[in-house]
Amino acid sequence: MSHLKRVRQSGVQGTAAVVLQVWALAVWAQPASPPSPTEIYVCTDDQGRRITADRSIRECIDRPQRVLNPDGSLRTVKPPSPTPEERAAREARERKQAEEAAARAEAVRRDRFLLSRYRNEDAHREARESALDPVRLTMDLTESRLSQLKRERRALEEEARAPKSREQAAAVKQQLDANDVATAAQRENTQSQKVELDRINRLYDIELERLKRLWAGQPPGSMGPLETASSDAAARTASDRSAAPRK
Repeated sequence: MSHLKRVRQSGVQGTAAVVLQVWALAVWAQPASPPSPTEIYVCTDDQGRRITADRSIRECIDRPQRVLNPDGSLRTVKPPSPTPEERAAREARERKQAEEAAARAEAVRRDRFLLSRYRNEDAHREARESALDPVRLTMDLTESRLSQLKRERRALEEEARAPKSREQAAAVKQQLDANDVATAAQRENTQSQKVELDRINRLYDIELERLKRLWAGQPPGSMGPLETASSDAAARTASDRSAAPRK
């Protein structure tokens, strides 16, 4: 009797297992339902047609598109894509803003540099004199060379007045011409050196005016960009340009 009961139980369990397998195969064979869209795009095209899609609508790229939640409530409004002209204008604005930000940062950096370099007006005055000294020395050398050329010309003019052969006269004329060229070059040097002297003085004048405000407590960078290069660059420029006068 107990043996028959065990046989019956085994049959029932086998049948149940078969039923479960058939059910699993049926579920697996059914096509999966597409997932519900997380957002819905809605717009009206240029022909008045209402278009709905689960992504941005190409036909409405030039106009706003409403983006809805699955329940139909409004999530946001997507603005129209910019035209090439609008993109160019936006990029130009962004470049200008970046340049202005960089200029402000550079102004802050330079003001802090000035404050760290010059504690007071005496220190700034000493730096000015150090920058001007090489130019002044070059101007003195130029003036000395001009005086020498002037003396040489007087001697050549006296020699030209003395009787001499055609070859000697031609040689003196050639020396006078060379003297004229050298004198013109030295005068050009003098003019360039005066311009450089004025440039350095102007730079230090601008710095001093800015430093006075900074020493008085005005925040670094609040006065905008510095008009010229920093003072150490000015000193280097003056030194580089203070070459020996041309012969």
